[in-house]
Amino acid sequence: MKREMCDKERRRTWMQDAFGWLFIAAATATAAWPATSVAAPVVFEAAGLTSADIQGAVDDFRSFLGANNGVGGTFAGGRREINWDGVPDGFAAPNNLPANFFNKNSPRGVVFFTPGSGFQVSGNAGVAPIEFDNLRPDASRKFTTFSRQRLFTALGSPITEVMFFVPGKAQAATSKGFGAVFTHVTRDESAKIEYFDVNGRLLFSGFAPAIQGRETLSFLAVGFDEGEEVFLVRITSGDVELGGTDRGGRDLVVMDDFIYGEPQALN
Repeated sequence: MKREMCDKERRRTWMQDAFGWLFIAAATATAAWPATSVAAPVVFEAAGLTSADIQGAVDDFRSFLGANNGVGGTFAGGRREINWDGVPDGFAAPNNLPANFFNKNSPRGVVFFTPGSGFQVSGNAGVAPIEFDNLRPDASRKFTTFSRQRLFTALGSPITEVMFFVPGKAQAATSKGFGAVFTHVTRDESAKIEYFDVNGRLLFSGFAPAIQGRETLSFLAVGFDEGEEVFLVRITSGDVELGGTDRGGRDLVVMDDFIYGEPQALN
C-alpha cells in the first residue's frame, strides 16, 4: 500500500509539471492559430537488422531539415536531435525522466506528455540494467539501439505526445517535421506517428515499417514543405505497456533517436 501511494504521488507530481507546460502552450497558441494548407508530406522510412539498414533514410531526413542546431539558442531553420545518451544517470533508469527535460535541463524545444505514469531513459551499463531490463527481464533480448547505448519509453502506456516550444522558453512553437527510430516493430500497424496542427487537424498519420525478429530497427519520419506547421506529434509505440500492470498485446516497442525541425515560435 505504501509503495502504491508513492507511485500515485510521483504520477501526480509529474502530471502537474507536464500539464503546467501544456496550459502555457495552449494560452500562447490560442492567440495565433494560423490557417494551414495541407499538401503531400515527404515520408522517410526504413527497417532492418542493423543501424546501417536505416542510416540512409535517417540521413535523408536530416538533409531535408538542415543543420543540427545542438542545444539551446533559436534558429531560423535546421533541426534538433535527441539520442538520450547524454541524460544524467540521476534522470535515467531506475529513475524517471522529467517531462520537460529537453526544454529546461537541455533546451531543444520539446516537452513530453503521456496518459501513462511518466517517462524513462534506459540505464548505462554498469549503472543500471540496460535496455529496460529493469522493467522487463527479457527486454534487452528484444531491443537494440541505433545510437548507443540508451533508449526511451513512456511508462504505463505506449503513447508519447511531443509538443514544441521555443527552446528554453514557455512559448509554443511548431516544427516542419518529426521522425523517430523504433526498435522491435514486428507488426505492420504497431508503431504509429500522428502529426497535428494548432487547430488539432490531423496532417498525416503513418506506421513505421515492420520487420520480423529481435533486436531490429525501424525508422519513420515525415517532413512538410508547403507551409504546414506541426504543433503536436503523437507516437504510439506498440501495444504493450512497458513498466505497467497491463502486459497484454503482442508488440513490445520502444524508441531511440528523435529528429525534428527547429521549433519556430507561434506569432
